Amino acid sequence: MTKLTAEDLNQADKERFVDVLGGVYEESPWVAERTWSKRPFSSIDDLQQSMADTVRNASREEQLALLRAHPDLGERTEMTDESQEEQASAGLDELHPDRYETFQRLNETYRKKFGFPFIMAVRDESVDAIQGAMEDRIDHSRSREFQTALDEVNVIAEFRLEELTVPREDTREQRTR
Repeated sequence: MTKLTAEDLNQADKERFVDVLGGVYEESPWVAERTWSKRPFSSIDDLQQSMADTVRNASREEQLALLRAHPDLGERTEMTDESQEEQASAGLDELHPDRYETFQRLNETYRKKFGFPFIMAVRDESVDAIQGAMEDRIDHSRSREFQTALDEVNVIAEFRLEELTVPREDTREQRTR
């Protein structure tokens, strides 16, 4: 797939914009739909910040639905290609049975307490670091963890946006060639 620039996305009609960016936030194309009207974006960073602002300005119910759209970490069920790739980069697709059971127990405890799955930007993280974060964050208050989970969703979205777009520096290099 050809990587897009901010200029490409500024020129896209709403349907194309949502088609390209609808998966940046897990199973939540409404973020791209609402962000489209904020064009033009001066850069990919500006676009990412606008998308994060869209999430920040959403209702609590919409934010909760966004959090609940994420799969459990280490889960062996169907998930989006992006989630599958991210979890595989951290080795969560190859957990030893004992570690898998530990993750399932932590996921269940976390979900019972907070009402949504544990969310962490796991790209290139170690299984130990992820497990440690799960164990630490279970002790958070509900309000603190809700905000932490939203912050992690924005980091995941930033990684996904990077996969789809050309960074500003690359765009300048291409123009000078």
